[in-house]
Amino acid sequence: MTSVLVIGGGPGGYVAAIRAAQLGGEVTLVEKENLGGTCLNVGCIPTKALLHAAELVEEAKHGADYGVSLEAKIDFGKIQTKKAAVVKQLVQGVTGLLAANKVTVLKGRACFTGPGKVVVEKNNGNEVSLKPDRIIIAAGSVPATPPIPGVEVKQCIDSTGALNLDTVPASMVVIGGGVIGVEMATAYAALRCRVTVVEMLDEILPLMDRELTKIVRAKMVKRGVQVFTSAKEMSVEDKGREAEVAIVEAGAEKRFQAEKVLIAVGRRSNTKGLGLDKAGIKSHRARIVVNAHQETSVPGVYAIGDCTGGCMLAHVASAQGEIAAENAMGHRAEYDGKTNPSCVYTNPEFSGVGMTEEQVKASGQEYIVGRFPLAANGRTLIMGGDGMVKIIAGKKYGDILGLHIVGPRATDLIAEGALAIGLEATLDEFIATIHAHPTIAEAIREAALAAEHRAIHIPQK
Repeated sequence: MTSVLVIGGGPGGYVAAIRAAQLGGEVTLVEKENLGGTCLNVGCIPTKALLHAAELVEEAKHGADYGVSLEAKIDFGKIQTKKAAVVKQLVQGVTGLLAANKVTVLKGRACFTGPGKVVVEKNNGNEVSLKPDRIIIAAGSVPATPPIPGVEVKQCIDSTGALNLDTVPASMVVIGGGVIGVEMATAYAALRCRVTVVEMLDEILPLMDRELTKIVRAKMVKRGVQVFTSAKEMSVEDKGREAEVAIVEAGAEKRFQAEKVLIAVGRRSNTKGLGLDKAGIKSHRARIVVNAHQETSVPGVYAIGDCTGGCMLAHVASAQGEIAAENAMGHRAEYDGKTNPSCVYTNPEFSGVGMTEEQVKASGQEYIVGRFPLAANGRTLIMGGDGMVKIIAGKKYGDILGLHIVGPRATDLIAEGALAIGLEATLDEFIATIHAHPTIAEAIREAALAAEHRAIHIPQK
């Protein structure tokens, strides 16, 4: 029986362990903290629990528009209790899944001592030496700290700290306008915190489709969030109860006072202390180098997820975990990220899969675009939302190059676009597929129709 060691119990590691066990492996998983990793404990899941509470506050605010008057009384302690209960239930679920698949779990830290050799320093102080047939590294990532003067002051927190506050601060400056920063800004603004977002680049959410990003930014501003981009210089200073954040934007200095300063400039691979050099595993700037099979420079040793420095998303780590496990067990599988969706849980939600319009332009391909405003979609109108569906296709064959959505349940709807890209579908196939009415999903078909100048429910230009 092939023995497999998985280092890390996050969404990549535990999935890899289960898949390897399904294929007949004798699997051991090492996790130094809680199963589920960053995503489940201090990332995706608790963030979305906080955002759901924020969504309920927003719905209550507009309930009178539907003849249902509601008063949103925020009990932040109960919000945190509910968040913790969801996390606990899901961690227990992962624990049960590993047990059901006969995966041995060791609580502790793993470190390479030589090629194919690992020592595990267990949390109880004991050490275990292992020499498995195959190794899968799923060490994850940690919040990055930017070289900003004063970033170490007591008012500065990272995303983990933002999720574990005892009370909602009166004010918060978010340094970083990526997914983490924008989601936190959305949540705390809805919970009646005065929020300012500062981003060094010329737009927030720089990896998303720029046209739709502008819609999200406008919505944030409408809800009272201040957004500053192209902030070239920044500093933070302790002013007692608050901190003062200074930035330079468009040549002018601006200063903000806030109770909390959230540092949300991204994450970095968590490979320090793994002893990669002792194992002969190549890395670049702490990121483990892998091929399409998720195999490192050492045969039989694989790496997945954030520690490889690629697309740092939980579903990417899980997909790579399955690939690595299958290869470790003698199969032949490759990771292909073309169907990987990106999701931002703002209000409204924002999702995208495939190429953005900016990327298509840069590639030199001829393309067409179909847009359908969700203000013309019945289900969206009923829900009090708006937004847009944007579909990008090749001009010659109508092949789907990208799908981007801003609107209610955009993060659920994007799977249709991912499937279409994976199947190399065309506009004709979107159009030929009957979509249920009234749903938000039918707007995707309308966008495909619009790309061919034949949309039914908007006037043709």
